[in-house]
Amino acid sequence: MMTISALVFLAVSFGLAAVFLWVVPSRTEQRLQTISTAGGPLEKNQWTESVLKVVGPLAKLSVPTGEWETSPLRLRFLNAGIRHQDARLFYFAAKTFLPLFFSTLAYVSLRGASQGLTMLFYVLMAALIGCYLPNLLLHLKIKSRQREIFENFPDAADLMLVCVEAGLGLDAGLTKVTEEIKRKSEALAEELHLTNLEMRAGATREKSLRNLALRTGLEEIGTFATMLTQADKFGTSIGESLRVFSDDLRHKRQVRAEESAAKIPTKILFPLVFFIFPSVIMVILGPAVIQIIRTMIPLLAGTK
Repeated sequence: MMTISALVFLAVSFGLAAVFLWVVPSRTEQRLQTISTAGGPLEKNQWTESVLKVVGPLAKLSVPTGEWETSPLRLRFLNAGIRHQDARLFYFAAKTFLPLFFSTLAYVSLRGASQGLTMLFYVLMAALIGCYLPNLLLHLKIKSRQREIFENFPDAADLMLVCVEAGLGLDAGLTKVTEEIKRKSEALAEELHLTNLEMRAGATREKSLRNLALRTGLEEIGTFATMLTQADKFGTSIGESLRVFSDDLRHKRQVRAEESAAKIPTKILFPLVFFIFPSVIMVILGPAVIQIIRTMIPLLAGTK
């Protein structure tokens, strides 16, 4: 009981401290903000600095000790479009705080209803949910970003084909496509812009395109990088390669759309059974049932 009370006290204290540091900045922070407004933006804004003071000790409890640059989690962050250097601190702080918070909440909510092993099971399940909730949110973020990039990449390939056939080089074509595709997909434009910056910084085209495929995590972009690399090495027509690739990519997009459309009847089955069919049955059979009840009750009462 004392342990649960201490966890509740720590959770509430950390929450109040975070709110206080966020809402009421110190005089030093206010001066730094004034200086940064006058002379240029600082590397980290005031809100991030305040939150890092709170989540830093929590993150140290669960952050791994391996090399971050080669970590698979860093690659997942890149797939999700998260490039802030302190993102992992927020992530591991959430994986530390949420299990404590959810288990405490489950204990407080079910303290009078369950006891013994049942209470322990619910508390452990709540802690497990809190531990894996950041993983789930990161997975959903990755899938959403990859879907956006995949759906807009055929249009980018078509634009690149038009640029190449108009006489532009591949590097200039990538720059032009980045400017145009930004109106439709910020995620794809951001990745292409980073690829352009890598090539301008001196990286080879093959390495820059491989990094593009690695950051997005899409097989189609890996195929795109391989196709451009082979066309450059063997001297084949880049325009013809882009034409075949864009046709194949549009076909894949159409197949995925048809697959999603074919899943709709199965997905809509459960709402129909649990929400729509009962309402329809009540509307259709309700008056008949009421009439039967009104007719049968007097008959049953007369029989008695």
